[in-house]
Amino acid sequence: MASTGSDELRTIYQSWADRMAAAPDMDVATLRDLFEEWHRPTAEPTGVTYEEVDAGGVPALWCIPLEAAADRVLLFTHGGGFVVGSIATHRKLAGHLAKAVGARALVLDYRLAPEHPFPAQLEDAVTAYRWLLGQGIEPGHIVTTGDSAGGNLAISTVLKLRDDGDPLPAAILPMSPWLDMEHLGKTLESNAHTDALVSRPILEGMAGMFLGESGDPTHPHANPLYADPTGLPPMYACAGGHETLQDNAERFHEKARTAGVDATLEIVPEMQHVYTFSAGRAPEADATIAAMAAWVRPRLGLS
Repeated sequence: MASTGSDELRTIYQSWADRMAAAPDMDVATLRDLFEEWHRPTAEPTGVTYEEVDAGGVPALWCIPLEAAADRVLLFTHGGGFVVGSIATHRKLAGHLAKAVGARALVLDYRLAPEHPFPAQLEDAVTAYRWLLGQGIEPGHIVTTGDSAGGNLAISTVLKLRDDGDPLPAAILPMSPWLDMEHLGKTLESNAHTDALVSRPILEGMAGMFLGESGDPTHPHANPLYADPTGLPPMYACAGGHETLQDNAERFHEKARTAGVDATLEIVPEMQHVYTFSAGRAPEADATIAAMAAWVRPRLGLS
């Protein structure tokens, strides 16, 4: 049974879904204001400071836990369908993960659709990664991570880097990744009655803004389900058992394992989309963050 600490996230999701259903013509500015509430279910992590930075032309925010290794970095791309979300909505989640790992997190304020369709978001993430290398951070001391659309970017950034011949990070940590731009997943239907937020109409609308008029929903850097994962670094993905995007994580995990990638997948029963947003308040979120941290620390060379 889901913990009471996870209830707030579901309640917020349901309120957003109700408000969007009541205003089907909601403009993008209003939608972004709505999603700025996303930080509310996350407890403020203790012992974490924040510092704004220009990451090679990409606005970003450092999350700096006390006694964190300065030369280990989580490159964090926030969720929100490539349309909403911000460093403000996600800084606390990134702070919890960074604190658990014992590394700094760099949360990117990447360009959003529809003003900036694909591949603008991917270009910003790749730019920030290369900026980190230019700052003297070794590729093996970097992890890409993010949630939902940001989980997509955590994967697609590494695919782009591999295809361009760049040195790859140590690992990938996608949380509830949204990968399927064609909306073909089986859990989109089977979990429709349990997911409080993510529905087919929402995904179709955000995918349309992300891809733009001429975008290809099967491009492997927009839809990693069409990518060849061969050569990717180890990956630990998680998803909730009540979310419509559950099978996005499952399908990519299986494809990665078939390609020889060291891939781990955690599906937590009864949890909503990006349930890790309940960090500091729900034991399910805290347990997953602790498991991710324990898994990735040795891959970053941290004891």
